[in-house]
Amino acid sequence: MLSSKERAALRSQATELQTLLIVGKGGITENLIQEAETLLTAKELVKGKVLETSLLSPKEALEALCEATGADPVQTVGTKFVLYRRSEKLHQKPQQKKRVNPVRVGRQARRAAAREERERRNEYFRQTAIQNRKESNHRKEN
Repeated sequence: MLSSKERAALRSQATELQTLLIVGKGGITENLIQEAETLLTAKELVKGKVLETSLLSPKEALEALCEATGADPVQTVGTKFVLYRRSEKLHQKPQQKKRVNPVRVGRQARRAAAREERERRNEYFRQTAIQNRKESNHRKEN
């Protein structure tokens, strides 16, 4: 259910809209309901018109479409009506891609390579020191 302020804002937006739904002498058909669903998903706010040959009044057509689509009625003026349904597709925040700084990535890669090289050298010298210690202990025993 819309508040009066929301309805007023939607009415002001609807003045600029073109009439996209037309209810003719066939009344509210499945095709008209599907078209209303599609429009509401794509645009949220849809303006319609009831032709004079229709057996429905604009208010009756608006209520029937709102019931069939789950939309909220905004207004009826003369033969025209406006309905609204919030579309989640339009209100989703776009996923922001993580920005990558190529200079920083390169620096991090160079630092990681240097760290690996240091660790490899330290391990070599550690093993060499252990080997030398074993040899010196072995010489002392003999």
